Amino acid sequence: MPDAWDEITATLSSSPYPVTVLPPDPSRSERCLATLGVTTRSWLGAVIAHSGGLLVDHGWLRVLGSGSGDLPDALYDTDPAGGGLVVALDVLGGQFVWAPSEPGKPPTLHYFGPDTLDWQDLGNGYGDWLHAMLAGAMTEFYENLRWPGWEAEVAALTLDQGITTYPSPSTVEGKDLSAVSRKPAPMTEVIAFHRELASFYAGGASEA
Repeated sequence: MPDAWDEITATLSSSPYPVTVLPPDPSRSERCLATLGVTTRSWLGAVIAHSGGLLVDHGWLRVLGSGSGDLPDALYDTDPAGGGLVVALDVLGGQFVWAPSEPGKPPTLHYFGPDTLDWQDLGNGYGDWLHAMLAGAMTEFYENLRWPGWEAEVAALTLDQGITTYPSPSTVEGKDLSAVSRKPAPMTEVIAFHRELASFYAGGASEA
């Protein structure tokens, strides 16, 4: 089976979104491929080998590759709740994790959203998921998480930044992101905030 990068570049060329392919880091890509036990015949392996990461739709979605500057590589710290590999992040702190839904089953993509504070099994493997997102699925997927002028705000971020919103999109008051307070923040802080909020609500539910 040939290198999957040819398929990926064909998908990128027909994508309705602007996509920036960050240059790969050969030494880090080799380490990632060896650690994960994947080859460039897979879409995951090809992204790691041939890119430092993919910045999709003005950088709203950051697909992890071999790492580039402040963008982590595909061995980025995983979330214990997801039990798998974090393969992409979005600017609002959403995480895409590649993990088995059940023991013995092939891994699928799971999404932790800042609006639901929960994990959703998207039902697709890595290649099918990435193809769909690049081919136009992001528009509907993020329909309720965008606001007028988001493109300029997102494009101005550095690779280690996300956007924090207050109130949170998980609240009634925070559903309309055009009316909330928004500001850049370190991505680690944005992710940690939503994790802590999810734990808080889970703890309250268990005590109720």
